[in-house]
Amino acid sequence: MLAAPAAQLSARPSGTQVVIEVTNLRSADGVVRACMTRDSARFPRCQDAAQGYRTVVAAGHATTLRFNNVQPGTYAIALLHDENDNGKADRVLGMMPREGFGFSNDAPVNMGPPSFGDAAVRVGSGAMHQTIRMRYML
Repeated sequence: MLAAPAAQLSARPSGTQVVIEVTNLRSADGVVRACMTRDSARFPRCQDAAQGYRTVVAAGHATTLRFNNVQPGTYAIALLHDENDNGKADRVLGMMPREGFGFSNDAPVNMGPPSFGDAAVRVGSGAMHQTIRMRYML
């Protein structure tokens, strides 16, 4: 029996690409953690979100992030500049963010993260581009 070429055996990718341009990073320290979810209850942390995508990129290389094979739908995107790479958003006195953050639609931040609705973006069948500005409170 002859083996088929590997290209014919692999599944074709489905979905589209979401490209995120990151602006205003204050340093190349640590990593940028990005998540994109359709689950409004899991936004902005995206922990255990079955309907989402995550990536971690060294901050020095995080000017452009990509999520591939994204299924169409409504998503919200959150970024964290985890400067000490400890896997969490550090805070001062348990409230004010010590590290940078950003959200799709440049969603407003008022005494906490924005709502899913404020950060929601629609992903269709064509590639999507989103610019997210990092913000720092300290």
